[in-house]
Amino acid sequence: DSGNVGNHSTSTSTQDSDYSTRSNNNLEEEIQEKTLLTEIIVKDGVSKRIISRKDRPVVIISSTSWTPDEDFSILLDALVQLNTQMENNQKETEVSSTSSMSSRQQQPHILVIVTGKGPQKEMYKAKIEKLQLKHITIITMWLDAADYPILLGCADLGVSLHTSTSGLDLPMKIYDMFGCEVPVCAVNFPCLDELVQHGSNGYVFESSAQLSHQINDLVNFSSGGGGGYGTRRKRDEDGLLDGKLQLFRENIKGMTRWRENWIENAYDLILDVCPEREEECNYENMKKES
Repeated sequence: DSGNVGNHSTSTSTQDSDYSTRSNNNLEEEIQEKTLLTEIIVKDGVSKRIISRKDRPVVIISSTSWTPDEDFSILLDALVQLNTQMENNQKETEVSSTSSMSSRQQQPHILVIVTGKGPQKEMYKAKIEKLQLKHITIITMWLDAADYPILLGCADLGVSLHTSTSGLDLPMKIYDMFGCEVPVCAVNFPCLDELVQHGSNGYVFESSAQLSHQINDLVNFSSGGGGGYGTRRKRDEDGLLDGKLQLFRENIKGMTRWRENWIENAYDLILDVCPEREEECNYENMKKES
């Protein structure tokens, strides 16, 4: 658990002394420095800007308490199945491609970052270390509160393994992910559909096989997708993956926020029961502002 992403430092400079260059709008651009996810671009030796790398790995975030009520084995099993599918896809691509090197370069790499602390963390870390995954890297992290939303902002997809013992509470981790406009694959339980609408702002799964299929569907092209077997979807100028993830992000932007939900669904009900709390709560002002 460190500031490194796998074996890749988050502030690694380019290895060559000569910067790589490219032309953009008749101005010479140099890639001065790279991290695993970003690069610093210098234009005409003067102005600098930080952009997302187009060739960066797919980043999947999962936050867990590492307790028995969150079955982390579902995610591990799904990733093993996904890696096997990606290896099979690669073999099929290399057989059908005139350039096996080109097909290998098209294969996406998936970085899975798991945050949180809990009693089963060491047990699952030992299991992770034994996995031999060619296309997937799994790392664990513990982050300060200020760093967590920054990491979420780097993610392409979130995974929630939370199940409610009461069947009434919704995972705060999904609220966090939606707040950073990160689509979610979430394990199903009663009342989850109040937050995650399957096929609209994310996917809902019941098994590791379903989760594996959903991740593949969101980050890879299928055999009929025009990109070949197992090829990564394209990124836009902001580094965001296209396809269904793009649609899910747009739908997340249009979701009703907490304050509006409170006013619409809870405000009048609470005041009916506790009218004396109106001035203390001061939600009339919130109602006027909305």
